[in-house]
Amino acid sequence: MQALEYLSPTPKHNFRQPEQVIDPEKYDYSAEIETSKGRFTVELFAKEAPNAVNSFVFLALNRYFEGIVWHRVIPGFVAQTGDPTGTGTGGPGYQFGLEVAPHLNYDRKGRLGMARTQNPNSNGSQFFVTFAPIPHLSQQYSIFGQVSEGMEVVEAIAPTEGVPGAARGDARDKIVSVKVFAKSK
Repeated sequence: MQALEYLSPTPKHNFRQPEQVIDPEKYDYSAEIETSKGRFTVELFAKEAPNAVNSFVFLALNRYFEGIVWHRVIPGFVAQTGDPTGTGTGGPGYQFGLEVAPHLNYDRKGRLGMARTQNPNSNGSQFFVTFAPIPHLSQQYSIFGQVSEGMEVVEAIAPTEGVPGAARGDARDKIVSVKVFAKSK
């Protein structure tokens, strides 16, 4: 397994479209996401969601996620991030369509899904991690990965909604870095 090299020395947040940076036929991909609460590891589903994984990897290699807050954290539901504005309305400057695989469902905690508007083809940079099975999201939101280590780190991210004293502003947890790894098949 080898770490992929960053494409940018500093975070970049605006793109017309993602470059093709993955090859799902030759490699399996994973990522280590370092947060203000610790590190967790995700397996990426490049074969089932090639556009979502390519976009995530492209953005990670451009350091897009560094310093971005977890802007929507609802206990028992999801922790959502990927918006450089921290408001839930921002994105990378491009969008791509819904990708669903019949055998992938939100049937367990730790699923990585693409956040979007009501338009199923509005995927961009925002993604979420589920805290529990959420079957009503299945086949409606692209699943592009699964937490493989460190779910307790995700569960420690401070709630921003649904609890008294929810984190606001600078008190919200952040992504520190994302490292992507490729392993030959």
